[in-house]
Amino acid sequence: MLHVSLTPERSVGKVRKKLPIGIDGFEKIRTNDFYYVDKTLFIKELLQNWGEVNLFTRPRRFGKTLNMSMLKRFFEVGSDPALFDGLKIAKEKELCEKYMGKFPVISISLKGVDGLNFESASVALRTLIGNEARRFDFLRNSANLSNDDKDAYAQLTEIGPAQGGFYTMTEGMAAVSLKILSQLLEKHCGQKTILLIDEYDVPLDKAFQGGYYDEMVNLIRNLLGNALKTNDSLFFAVLTGCLRISKESIFTGLNNLKVHTISDVRYDEFFGFTDADVDEMLKFYGLSSYKDEIRNWYDGYRFGDADVYCPRDVINYCDELLADPKAMPQNYWANTSGNDLILGMLKKADQTTKDEVDELLNGGRITKRIKQELTYRDIDDSTENVWSVLYAAGYLTGTHVEQADADIFRLWVPNREICKLFYELVENWFRMVTRSDTARINRFCAAFPKEDAPAIQDMLHDYLWDSISVRDTAVRRNMKENFYHGMLLGLLRSQDSWLVRSNAEMGEGYSDISIQTPDRIGIVIELKYADDGNLEAACSKALKQIEEKKYAEGLKRRGTKKIIKYGIAFCEKECMVVMA
Repeated sequence: MLHVSLTPERSVGKVRKKLPIGIDGFEKIRTNDFYYVDKTLFIKELLQNWGEVNLFTRPRRFGKTLNMSMLKRFFEVGSDPALFDGLKIAKEKELCEKYMGKFPVISISLKGVDGLNFESASVALRTLIGNEARRFDFLRNSANLSNDDKDAYAQLTEIGPAQGGFYTMTEGMAAVSLKILSQLLEKHCGQKTILLIDEYDVPLDKAFQGGYYDEMVNLIRNLLGNALKTNDSLFFAVLTGCLRISKESIFTGLNNLKVHTISDVRYDEFFGFTDADVDEMLKFYGLSSYKDEIRNWYDGYRFGDADVYCPRDVINYCDELLADPKAMPQNYWANTSGNDLILGMLKKADQTTKDEVDELLNGGRITKRIKQELTYRDIDDSTENVWSVLYAAGYLTGTHVEQADADIFRLWVPNREICKLFYELVENWFRMVTRSDTARINRFCAAFPKEDAPAIQDMLHDYLWDSISVRDTAVRRNMKENFYHGMLLGLLRSQDSWLVRSNAEMGEGYSDISIQTPDRIGIVIELKYADDGNLEAACSKALKQIEEKKYAEGLKRRGTKKIIKYGIAFCEKECMVVMA
């Protein structure tokens, strides 16, 4: 590890704030003594760079929901101004006097709009809207609303037994619900409404996976069109999401939309942690000596002109370090849909795409045309479109190439966390591919008890050329060896009748791979990565280690009648197999 101290320093006289693990509510953070990285000047910039409808696309885990919660607490009538005491926005006295606590705010997150079919997803959306509408129960008795207005409110909030306890709101009513609610709030409050919609694109992602995409696109298009395009009661709206869905798909005719993607300079420092944010946090908790480790693992994203860390990762690792100063960095990235996307790309990959993944995994960069607007159908149309999604979702980062075409980007893997994730996904993909060719893999495995080292080497060499190599000098040797170890282990474990052990205690150490076959043949395999390309020397070192550590002794004690020992060396896509 690159840090110096194994014991976090304690700040004298300073009360330890809790780290907000999994907490994205601004009020909860501010009232429960959680550490908060101050992003409140986002409010000032949003007001200064006025846009009636603002869409921010950022990868998940970069603070979109927390920022939306902050906006709600700043603008909404009845919010506690003390939540912002001591924060940067509080110094903007004139702005706070004019805007703080002055507006009705509708705030919804579409993250949970999901279902096995369109009907269940539609019910989820209507429930979400109905629950938000019920927050404004004072509208039922408002002196500023007509009876017709109150009837409209009732249609948004009534729950009927005939509907199994769900809202009676029709799908047609749902499509105009946000517009109606904002109109009613303006009439009651005498002030136009602010609309906040978090994770606006999630229902479309879920619908595409569930096979009801067209129906959901139609519903979301009508919902957003009514709320954003023809709504005189709207003061302004903010939407966040991962992807910028094409106007033709859901933003048809919306001419007041300002889109701020991860390549835009404006607002670049308000999502994610900047270097200064991380320095301040580490200093507060006495963890400054871990800065290099945290930078290597969780930095590397490029938003506009800002270098950005993934905030959730930094917070989680700091929390681990406070409990255990010797804790190693972990992969906190757990986006199942994104992982499936990469696996899908690898399944369809031609040799060019494999070479490009190879280049990225080994610290290189590739140049691609990035589509700033997509539909979910576009993603599946070609592998080329997947690069755009991987960039938008944070699996890759990049910058514009200095030339006339603004859609050309140079892309790279941002940090060691994502690199490790890619390695694991490539291993899984390779395992799936190889196991689909049963005859070939059986021939490969059969060569081990037959003591046919040349055949093992030839077939392993072929497998390597079908896979991805690991040559990045920034990757530690054990990670390289682990990559090849996982690949070989996956091949050998295809033999159901074999007992295949990985890193099992054998003799005076832990052998990489040990095998026992039904006919009592024992096989010991030691792997080495040859950084200098000297495969023969690496094989000799592997065999020497088998002898010195007495790895065969464990198999002998289990009653094997014959022991076969293999040293296998790798370097990128080359290999050598030597038998003792």
